[in-house]
Amino acid sequence: MKYVSKPLRVKYSDTDQMGFMHHSNYLRFFENARISWLRELGISYKKMEEDGVIMPVVSSHLKHIKPSFFDDQLFIEISIIKPPKASLDFSYVVFNQNKDLICEGFTKLAFLNSKSQKPIRCPDFVYNLFVE
Repeated sequence: MKYVSKPLRVKYSDTDQMGFMHHSNYLRFFENARISWLRELGISYKKMEEDGVIMPVVSSHLKHIKPSFFDDQLFIEISIIKPPKASLDFSYVVFNQNKDLICEGFTKLAFLNSKSQKPIRCPDFVYNLFVE
């Protein structure tokens, strides 16, 4: 299962002194694209939190291939690496408006009980969306 985000525009405040989008902003763009995808699948992150399930990022990795610049439009292709259990692994591929490969990344989000902060199994309504 794969999702491609709507274009996310690089703002001036996202760039560094060299004019490149600062490396830390890719994780923020990943989060925005990931939450949009989950929303389109009918998963409300806010509702999950209200129901006592939180999903912190417990691992991330970025591989920068080419810089992006102010006013670039970035498209983030997201996929799930394996069926979720107690965590959900996302893969990201970032392209600009010219279809240049910009960045590749990975995040692992754990499912936790918000009160105990202990790991829990992936809720069925999430699991069922990602198992074919």
